[in-house]
Amino acid sequence: MAAHKYIDRICLLGALFSLLLSLLFMNGQALGLQSASRTMGYESRLFDISRVHTLDIVMDDWDAFIDTCENEEYSSCAVVIDGEAYKNVGLRAKGNTSLSSVSQLGSSRYSFKIEFDCYDTGKSYYGLDKLSLNNVIQDNTFMKDYLTYQLMAEFGANAPLCSYVYITVNGEDWGLYLAVEGIEDGFLQRNYGSNHGQLYKPDSTGFGGGRGNGREFDIGNFMDNQDTGGTLPDRSPTPAQPSGGQAGGAPADFSAPGQDGGGPSGGFGGGMGSSDVKLQYIDDDPDSYANIFDNAKTDATEADQARLIRSLKALGEGGDVSGVVDIDQVLRYFVVHNFVVNGDSYTGSIVHNYYLYEKDGQLSMLPWDYNLAFGTFQGNNASSAVNDPIDSPLSATGDGARPMADWISSSEEYTQLYHQYFEEFLRTVDPSVIIGEAYALIDPYVERDPTKFCTSEEFEAGVDALKTFCALRAESVSGQLTGAIPSTSEGQSADQDALVDASSLTLSDMGTMNQGGGFDGSPGGRSPFDADSGSQPAFSPDAQPAGEGGENSAHQPFGDAQRPQEAQAGNFSGSFPGGQTPGEHTAQTGTSLILLGVSTLVLLIGLAAAFKFRR
Repeated sequence: MAAHKYIDRICLLGALFSLLLSLLFMNGQALGLQSASRTMGYESRLFDISRVHTLDIVMDDWDAFIDTCENEEYSSCAVVIDGEAYKNVGLRAKGNTSLSSVSQLGSSRYSFKIEFDCYDTGKSYYGLDKLSLNNVIQDNTFMKDYLTYQLMAEFGANAPLCSYVYITVNGEDWGLYLAVEGIEDGFLQRNYGSNHGQLYKPDSTGFGGGRGNGREFDIGNFMDNQDTGGTLPDRSPTPAQPSGGQAGGAPADFSAPGQDGGGPSGGFGGGMGSSDVKLQYIDDDPDSYANIFDNAKTDATEADQARLIRSLKALGEGGDVSGVVDIDQVLRYFVVHNFVVNGDSYTGSIVHNYYLYEKDGQLSMLPWDYNLAFGTFQGNNASSAVNDPIDSPLSATGDGARPMADWISSSEEYTQLYHQYFEEFLRTVDPSVIIGEAYALIDPYVERDPTKFCTSEEFEAGVDALKTFCALRAESVSGQLTGAIPSTSEGQSADQDALVDASSLTLSDMGTMNQGGGFDGSPGGRSPFDADSGSQPAFSPDAQPAGEGGENSAHQPFGDAQRPQEAQAGNFSGSFPGGQTPGEHTAQTGTSLILLGVSTLVLLIGLAAAFKFRR
């Protein structure tokens, strides 16, 4: 019996250790531990892409709200999402140059933003705090944003969820929109867990740095000066110097002395954007990075700011950037980003439309706003867009001006890795499948949409052009990866004959900055509620697209919920299925429960063994 003198203690200690380990995993949040991501309740609801969802906005004085949309001020309303009612949420118009262009077109089809906790702290849609409703302006395909986000997601890059939603206002048809997950708290929780890092949306205030920004940006002045080297709007009067063309017929990459404010670069590398928005290291003073820190989406402390600046400094020095860049995520981001050729972005002429995520000094990029992708950012040159060189995309020339992109071409090792990722993307992700499924889903709703910025015939042509672009782009990228087509702008200039022939493609069919609700005064959609429109909605709220129907049809507006005409914003009682409140959401607990069960079993076995040996 002496051999088992301490066996009871050993068994008990082992069981207790197992139990403590399980409890640690279940309550790690309080100790600073967190899983890489968590499942949010809204993922499988509003962002189920197998259907077109319904969203009814209930507001007493909709016309007055529309009249003040350009103020971008929140107004209280109620919304009914797929039959679930949420009262007293915030609604405002969103956008920068696109916001003003809607009114210039005589349309009321603004993009909107819903903030669920605008008035009631803690309220959410199954964990979602903010929702964007994109009006798909300048997008005859209705798919440019949608396709890009789906490509990002399928290739493993962190990206906002999105789905199609048919909007009604007080029960009357308004139009088909794209619902996009706000990149804020819900997004961070979903992708990184509660112990997430810092989030920023770098943007120069003159070029659309968030709510109310971009109003001083004169797109007409920008376009007039793109080929003449004219002065930049609201910048130094010294003539800017063109520093190279923009693929896809987009504006030349300009810079003016002093434009890159606060830093020594003073126009370094070109581009209409500040040095900090380009993610260049300036100095150690946080004030030199106002366009980053003033647009922080999380509460950044002085320590957070200092850590980010150190990362930018290391990034700008080149070499091994693995300590300050999430290599995998950034490569996946740029593979898809460079495939879709978005000039209205970090790699384009106007440096903006991205989010910067930082955790423990590591940086990564998050995608945003692709309605002018696929070469349609003032795009007219299909050949330039289709063959855009993957190793010097758009305005990113590798000269250090765009350090978050330039590190990829800074060494042969990183370039080869980037090419391997691109090969994987072409092998595993098929844009034509996503386009085909989306077309089958939304075609009847596009036909029904009374406020759309294009005709149904233009939609059909846009979808065909999008398919063609993706096929030709894949062919060109494949050639660039094998070396049959030069992968740099310099190489392509010297060997034009090697490029993929894109003469069959007309980029404007997809909708561009200059067409289909652009800045040239072309006709846009009309609101069914405009007093002078002379028309009523083409469909009643209960209208069903041909070939669809039934109680559970995707377009069925309200199900068993109270109809919005009866549910005024000031006297509202909505339906919450299953008794669940909107703010409730679930997290994955299966693994923790399994661990707890195993620990309990081990504890019982240990107790039994200890008892046996003691006897």
